[in-house]
Amino acid sequence: MSSTAPAWSERLNEAAAWRRAQGLWRERCTPPAGTIDFAGNDYLGLAGDPRLAEAQAAGARDYGAGAGASHLVSGHLEVHEALERRLAELVGRPRALLFSTGYMANLGTLQALCDSATQVFQDRLNHASLLDGAGLAGARSRRFHHRDLDDLDRLLARAASDSARLVVSDGVFSMDGDVANVAGLAEISARHGAWLMIDDAHGLGVLGAHGDGCVGRGHGVDRVPVLVGTLGKALGTAGAFVAGSEALIEHLIQFARPYVYTTAQPPGVAAATLAALDILAIEPERRERLRVSIAYFRHEAARLGLPLADSFTPIQPLVLGDAGRVMRWAARLGEAGLRVGAIRPPTVPRGEARLRITLRATHDRDSLDRLLETLARLHGEDGR
Repeated sequence: MSSTAPAWSERLNEAAAWRRAQGLWRERCTPPAGTIDFAGNDYLGLAGDPRLAEAQAAGARDYGAGAGASHLVSGHLEVHEALERRLAELVGRPRALLFSTGYMANLGTLQALCDSATQVFQDRLNHASLLDGAGLAGARSRRFHHRDLDDLDRLLARAASDSARLVVSDGVFSMDGDVANVAGLAEISARHGAWLMIDDAHGLGVLGAHGDGCVGRGHGVDRVPVLVGTLGKALGTAGAFVAGSEALIEHLIQFARPYVYTTAQPPGVAAATLAALDILAIEPERRERLRVSIAYFRHEAARLGLPLADSFTPIQPLVLGDAGRVMRWAARLGEAGLRVGAIRPPTVPRGEARLRITLRATHDRDSLDRLLETLARLHGEDGR
């Protein structure tokens, strides 16, 4: 008996045709040699540092290319243990737990902490992994207006008081570059008996007196009980961690399925991250160079009439609105040897397509000027 449901190939073709018709088709591409990268998240310029490469090679020689098993079988090695201790020290928490990716850290944490009875309150612009993590747990996410503490306060006040509550926010918002009011979130969460979880993926290594992020040592575990950080951005390697109390970390070890059932991070990557933490501590001038570049870029962009969003972080969005316009500008920038992020729905809301420009400590003044001049020319050609 034949089925009336469309064949899988037909389903896939229909989905592809729809996305192409919407002008939202995505493609991978390798930039030509010599392209200046203003799209990635290597904020301190550590990904290409030879000291990290040597540490990674040494870690692989000492422990092997891969961990060989999950952390709970035989894959938790001395280098992982050392890295967890260093990360906990960096952010001023009793313990930290390694995950293979930032996405998995958020999925695992929310899945382990929440169930269908948990009330989760998320900033409307939170990263997809935070929304997906609550969904994996079967918890409904109530969305408060972006960085709107009054709206969060109202939602918490109306919520039933007989179930666990968790407030969740990005630290630095990845598409807008603005920063959560962590102190305000902590105060409101505590007043309503809720825990607070901050994903500081884009703040770690960049913000804070020690590169400890927008949460770090300034907001202790009593104020921000659940802190997530990633290693593949400012620290230049790969993976992520969750930091918090002894009880939190032990709970995640027992119940976070994306942790329990995944092969541990390659030991060479852990060794490279330890080297990155050393550089973070002994070379604070990297953060200072980045701060100076951000200030210069924003000053010159304002002088040229470029409508940047309000951000003091390395993420500098230029909202153009129309997805087609974003793709045209990105193509022209590519022809000039400049790579920027072309961000369209569904990553950002419809009508808010943008160029996501990211700065790093290793960008020199000539590269910044080249980008500014090209953007100004495109802006002038558009007559806006």
